[in-house]
Amino acid sequence: MASIPRFVVVTGTGTGVGKTVLTALLVRRRVRQGRPIRAFKPLCSGGRDDALALEAALGGTQDLDAINPWHFKAPLSPALAARLEGRRVGLGEVLHHLREQSAGCPLALVEGAGGLLSPSTADGDTRDLLRHLRAQPVLVAANRLGAIHDVRAALACLPPTLRSKTQVVLMAPAVPDPSTARNARSLADYHPADRIIDVPRVSGAIQSGASAPSAALNRRLDRVLEGLGA
Repeated sequence: MASIPRFVVVTGTGTGVGKTVLTALLVRRRVRQGRPIRAFKPLCSGGRDDALALEAALGGTQDLDAINPWHFKAPLSPALAARLEGRRVGLGEVLHHLREQSAGCPLALVEGAGGLLSPSTADGDTRDLLRHLRAQPVLVAANRLGAIHDVRAALACLPPTLRSKTQVVLMAPAVPDPSTARNARSLADYHPADRIIDVPRVSGAIQSGASAPSAALNRRLDRVLEGLGA
């Protein structure tokens, strides 16, 4: 009997917070451990760079069009970018694709577009995706001033059953500010400390797979994966 995949949805407090970097790191870590995984960026707008990063991390085990079946030219939310092209993608289509392409694999990572409530499809957003897939959320935020507000606001948008098991990952910015070293500890006043992980700045060479992550970075990635039951 084919295994039912565990779906994990990587979402964020907004655009450009490090979702793709984290997703690719987790995928590459799992691949290097010899453990099966599928990864998806079902909706891309303004280019397919995010999907290409996942394709590279997977090492050619998934076709680009399986990772990213819908892509649009305008650098806007996917729902709006699709509308500008006279196209419509429904949430049901996305769910069908993810389930079909993940069949038989124990773990599937799905990277959402933009922030948690950014319009993804004509009739849904990443929160809807989480609900229908019964997925575990990973919430990514840039580890800078404002992260506490952004994370708390995003968590408040999730139902309590999802909120309590959300992994919060703080991605180090290019230029740290005085809050960067304190945000994880401060957020522990509002969310379980064992579900908050801060990730140091990741070089381009590590992101591309040209260099291996440090042992310290791998330990943090393993914490994320362990928190997902993966």
